[in-house]
Amino acid sequence: MTIQRMDNVLIVVDDLDAVVAFFVELGMELEGRSPVEGRWVERIIALDDVRQDVAMLRTPDGHGRIELAKFHTPKAVTGAPPDAPTNTLGIRRIMFAVDDIDGAVARLRAHGAELVGEIAQYENIYRLCYVRGPEGIVVGLAEQLG
Repeated sequence: MTIQRMDNVLIVVDDLDAVVAFFVELGMELEGRSPVEGRWVERIIALDDVRQDVAMLRTPDGHGRIELAKFHTPKAVTGAPPDAPTNTLGIRRIMFAVDDIDGAVARLRAHGAELVGEIAQYENIYRLCYVRGPEGIVVGLAEQLG
């Protein structure tokens, strides 16, 4: 048995509208948004009385997806601090290829994003940076050169 593809990454958020707007500004497309509840989801995630809103976004090429979930019940639990450093255990960032890193950073700043460090160049291959967006979500941006 082998995997067919990576389907999506789940990010639990508090302000679903702000995080959706952030990823849409980055260039993702909102596939849909709906409430999710019932015994079937409770059985999958091992929580009782689940009531959540979910938004699914996809990359323009259609291959990558991010699922955003806002839990109404039970309330979401805070893990690492929202400004956790890059060496904190767990998933620290999602990386996206962009065609204009400066433009992407400028657009995301309008949604409250801040550079984690700075935009740096790796040899003559990439310009790279990390951006901390709403709710401390860290997104890596990579612009291929040449």
